[in-house]
Amino acid sequence: MHASNGTWRSITRCFAVAALVPCAARAQAPAAPSLSKAPAPASQSSTRSMLPPGSKEGDWVTPAHDYGGTRYSELDKITTSNVAQLKEAWNYTTGIADGHEGQPLVVGGRMYIVTPYPNKLVAFDLSKPGPAKLWEYAPPIDPTAFGKACCDDVNRGASYSDGNIIYNVLDNQTVAVNAQTGKEVWRTKLADPNQGSTMTMAPLVVKGKVYVGNSGGEMGVRGWITALNARTGKIVWQAYNTGPDKDVKIGSSYKPFYAAMKTQNSGVTSWRGEQWKLGGSTVWGWLTYDPETNSVFYGTANPGSWNPDLRPGDNLFSTAALARDADTGQLKWAYQYTPHDAWDYDGVNEHIVADIPIDGATRKVLVHFDRNGFAYTMDRNTGEVLVAQPFQYLNWATGVNLQSGRPTLVEDKQTHQGRMTTNICPSSTGARDQQPAAFSPRTHLFYTPATNLCMDYGGVDLKYIAGTPYVGAAVKMYGGPGGNRGEFLAWDAGTGKKVWGIKENFPVWSGALATGGDLVFYGTMDGDFKAVNATNGNVLWKTHFKSGIVGNPITFLGPDGKQYIAIYEGVGGWAGAIVPGNLSTDDPYAALGAVNAMKDLPEHTKAGGALHVFVVQ
Repeated sequence: MHASNGTWRSITRCFAVAALVPCAARAQAPAAPSLSKAPAPASQSSTRSMLPPGSKEGDWVTPAHDYGGTRYSELDKITTSNVAQLKEAWNYTTGIADGHEGQPLVVGGRMYIVTPYPNKLVAFDLSKPGPAKLWEYAPPIDPTAFGKACCDDVNRGASYSDGNIIYNVLDNQTVAVNAQTGKEVWRTKLADPNQGSTMTMAPLVVKGKVYVGNSGGEMGVRGWITALNARTGKIVWQAYNTGPDKDVKIGSSYKPFYAAMKTQNSGVTSWRGEQWKLGGSTVWGWLTYDPETNSVFYGTANPGSWNPDLRPGDNLFSTAALARDADTGQLKWAYQYTPHDAWDYDGVNEHIVADIPIDGATRKVLVHFDRNGFAYTMDRNTGEVLVAQPFQYLNWATGVNLQSGRPTLVEDKQTHQGRMTTNICPSSTGARDQQPAAFSPRTHLFYTPATNLCMDYGGVDLKYIAGTPYVGAAVKMYGGPGGNRGEFLAWDAGTGKKVWGIKENFPVWSGALATGGDLVFYGTMDGDFKAVNATNGNVLWKTHFKSGIVGNPITFLGPDGKQYIAIYEGVGGWAGAIVPGNLSTDDPYAALGAVNAMKDLPEHTKAGGALHVFVVQ
């Protein structure tokens, strides 16, 4: 594996080589079952207005546009009738050839972008012909973090609050920068990258608090979520996701729906010995908030290590959904998607807040597309699973028992130390990684990117050394059944059925955007940016970039009154690491197994990094 483009590249080599074991012959993948297509429900679904106080519909001030994570905008000047006239207004090259995940912010006639490492913040004046760069903030950064981040040195964006742009730096700093001047307001260090911890997630700001979490489950770190004072950067509270009840902030207000989650100190007793101290369960995905219950929702990542035999038990609270009181951090309820995760099925994907009809009644729900391949519709007050159905082909489980909340496992797809289990679907990249879905209250549908990869997976014994890879598995990935490695689809969360889908050659690593013009936007890893009809999935417009898309589109109202669309190009992330890392295809286990599944991606796209802004002309 070639690693000259940065020290983080060597970590993927280290993961792969340290975990290498003899590989059994790959089994033939069974044919994917057909998913029934259902029309959008006739009854109304809705989301209350959950824009942050003082924000405008035409701005984009939080990572997902609103507290609920819908990535929906009411803007409707770009429609199914005129989207074919969409043209590029301007673009800006970042000069960084790594994965550009995340999305811009737009506040009061200005746009703000955060780059991958070294995590520069750049501001633009939208009242002038673009790109009208105003200023650039370059945070002080410990270069050690560059070699510790798993699977690309990405950044998933910023939030705006009370005159400041707030975001995370890879070396575990959260910074606040004055949105007008570009001057640093405060900076808070939360962890040491030398111990393996990094920060790539986008913060969420609610009621004067900044909620952030850490990355590093592949380095044996212990996951946490922290609330900071948005004005000062001081820590208000911090909660761990593994350990004794006191550390996890479990008290009298904790009322999980399922019995398996109610055991005292289960963040310790569901692990062997003190393995919970190395238990991963980090918070590197997306956070959402429900003003009605004052709850912050998030998902936790894989347990450490990837070798499940080193950590018998359910391993709480890994691969789980957690609901916390936004003021105190006290845990309200939790639900574990994949107990004793033996496949690296992180549960970090967003939990979209919505009110939708289920069996004739409107329910207050969270909708979550998990990496394990199931789409979950949950009661957001209790954590009860109401619907759980596959949104992509999977074979590690036959379903989810709604009474117990637990998946029904397939024994042949269990993974163990010293044995290579073949043809597990989905792969460790998940049926969807962190790239976020969108929800339209007009169509009542959820729109999600998806990945169709399978894998061979074997556990390996290992010892913990602080600041070094702590994986313990050999993984080789390949395309799943059907010939497509990705899909973009519309989902009815009330019934658990796919309504329509667009198959793609590569995993869809871009997020989704839904608009009041009945359009949905997304991008592909080989560089296509598309607008589709939100009702039927017909592609109405597309353009092509030199580098693939792993970022998330946004829309905003410019000072000229026109509606614009913005998106990053810059292929990367875990599945796309082969391109910016210039990784060799000789080792099928490289990049934690992703190289084998994506070895032809360099033939279709190049490394690069840019912002593109479009308008109807």
